[in-house]
Amino acid sequence: MSVTIKDVAREANVSVATVSRALNGHENVAEEVRKRVLGVADRLRYSPHHAARSLSSRRTQTIGVVLPDLYGEFFSELMRGIDQVARERGLHLLVSSYHGNPEEQGAALRAMRGRVDGLLVMSPFVGERGFLEQSLSAALPAVLINSGAAEGHRTLNVDSYGGALSMMQHLLQGGHRRIAFIAGPDDNHDARERLRGYRDALERALPGTAPWVLQGDFDEASGHRAGGELLRAAQRPDAVFAANDMMALGCLFAFNQAGVAVPGQIALAGFDDIPLARYVHPGLTTMRVDIADLGGRALRALLDGNGGDPAPGPRLMVRESSGASPEAAR
Repeated sequence: MSVTIKDVAREANVSVATVSRALNGHENVAEEVRKRVLGVADRLRYSPHHAARSLSSRRTQTIGVVLPDLYGEFFSELMRGIDQVARERGLHLLVSSYHGNPEEQGAALRAMRGRVDGLLVMSPFVGERGFLEQSLSAALPAVLINSGAAEGHRTLNVDSYGGALSMMQHLLQGGHRRIAFIAGPDDNHDARERLRGYRDALERALPGTAPWVLQGDFDEASGHRAGGELLRAAQRPDAVFAANDMMALGCLFAFNQAGVAVPGQIALAGFDDIPLARYVHPGLTTMRVDIADLGGRALRALLDGNGGDPAPGPRLMVRESSGASPEAAR
């Protein structure tokens, strides 16, 4: 049976009206009582019926956004999409980042309570036991973006696994066999799914071939380091698949510095299709994720109180860097 507001009131030893006032951030509730009610609601995982109704009153007219970082084109595009929908709906945004630190993210989420009417969260920590229950108020509607599955929470995820399979198929069809992979952070859901797609595609196409994985951090610097490491290998790869475009561009810079021709000597591909990908030379083959659309869809799902439209699957964008004709794009 689902937990009701009466259950919270009974457990916290207060009236139903007090629970309602505490959960809705009214000022006429003692701070000690508010903390007790919020603690009980979180422990019981109380979720008000039709949680999105709390948005209809526009109590603060503000939506909280908590992201791993604000640096880079991916997060810039994500925020652009969120901001566009927020403007359409007459809402403000309160944005915070936590730079991969679970304690900082938990603090950021708790700090949003009473200040926002709903939350958009991108977190690698949703699988850790008790993290969401301790950090997210049960009374605050939330949508998780690219964070994997989380019981009791709405999620919107890009099909990173399927996208990685498609990119590997493209590289393999181009005749490439020694394909190195620059992976993203271990605690990132998208990074894990893209690595899984690379490994599975390699095993299916070339059984027994050892994966060639270099660790990256989703930024240009780690892609540049990985590119240098590949150039020092006894036998260089004939293709490199980076788990995101920023690392692919860093790798491309390392190859250019060394005078290694792309794609003549080593083919290169990325993932995300950030705006810069089409303006470098050679143009970067990548998997297109409409990042701004993802942010907009997530906010609409939050505001409309439903699961929202699923994010469209990544689309292969073939450019010069993989050595195939751009006409092969689909």
